[in-house]
Amino acid sequence: MTETYMVEPDLEFIKEVGLLGAEDLKKCYQCATCSVACPISPDHKPFPRKEMIAASWGMKDQVVKNADIWLCHNCGDCTTRCPREAKPGDVLAALRTYAIQEYAVPKKLGKMVNDPKKLPMLLAVPVVLFLVVGIFLKIFGIHWLNFSPSGEEIVHAKFFSTWLVDLIFIPTFFFAIGVFVLGLKRFVGDIHEEALKSGKTDKKKIDPKGFIEALVRVIPEILKHKKFSQCGENADRATSHMMVLYGFIGLFIVTNIFFITLYVFGIHGPYSQLNPVKWLANIAGVALVIGAALMIKDRLTATEQTSTYKDWFLVVLALLLGVTGMLTEMTRLGGAAGLSYTIYFIHLVFVWALFAYVPYSKLAHLVYRTVAMAYAEYTERS
Repeated sequence: MTETYMVEPDLEFIKEVGLLGAEDLKKCYQCATCSVACPISPDHKPFPRKEMIAASWGMKDQVVKNADIWLCHNCGDCTTRCPREAKPGDVLAALRTYAIQEYAVPKKLGKMVNDPKKLPMLLAVPVVLFLVVGIFLKIFGIHWLNFSPSGEEIVHAKFFSTWLVDLIFIPTFFFAIGVFVLGLKRFVGDIHEEALKSGKTDKKKIDPKGFIEALVRVIPEILKHKKFSQCGENADRATSHMMVLYGFIGLFIVTNIFFITLYVFGIHGPYSQLNPVKWLANIAGVALVIGAALMIKDRLTATEQTSTYKDWFLVVLALLLGVTGMLTEMTRLGGAAGLSYTIYFIHLVFVWALFAYVPYSKLAHLVYRTVAMAYAEYTERS
């Protein structure tokens, strides 16, 4: 006897996903061309057809808790071959954005980060924070913020003390880590629950040791961008994505090295341009700028792909981070003090925005997709 299922569509979910870039979702007539065309979709319960059906029916939990939406790399093959132009790749991208908002707390902040009208307010937060903290410390005789730095040599720490930068940035960094930890705790539980219900795995419980081993195996695959190379339509995106990824990794390494140099060894900057760490910083900065510029070019020329605010927020922020960082150094070396201090302050605003808003922005996919890929590896979902 056929089993009956009662579907109670979440209409608000359908509407919000549409606003996030899945406005063509309802064009899908479930032909399964997308699942056949996808070069990285697994043979057992392939995506994205089942996600297209669940999303169009408003089955929120079934898609938000589904690890498969993260295995998709938005290659574009499915979108190109869709006979109805339903753009499955864009739908899954919208579902990932929705999932990021669901798992990040507070959710209200997540909605603000994805709302272009709130951008001025979001960027004003670090400006006000820097000035308020700096002026507050000045009242107690701690001059970590100086609007008239003296001396012939341009030293950014004379204007905005490294101590003040770290006083603000370190709590911000751990705030972002905390948001991710809380989100990932729910995320892992949800994707395992959904996998058990849908028959994607027979593992009743997740073995932490086995999961970590799977994560270690997945990391090289991510660093090589192996999945991107399997794409047909947009395989060349791998270059720009790798440049941005390695640019961020390089700058993160540099920041930590200089942090240890300052607080452990007590060696203050500016550091020589012949310093190998400065070479790494400059190379990483150039990679970030070129990679972000290529990503913008790709989005402008990819007429078949929908680019939403969340996409532009990430790539433009990455470009501005790299450009302001390089201009800060160039104006310092060129002796343009006023300009250099101003650009440095703007650069700090962008860096703070990256740290504070990363759990709510598209960049969070780096964390959630990595975990989802590790889970797929752990459950042997090939």
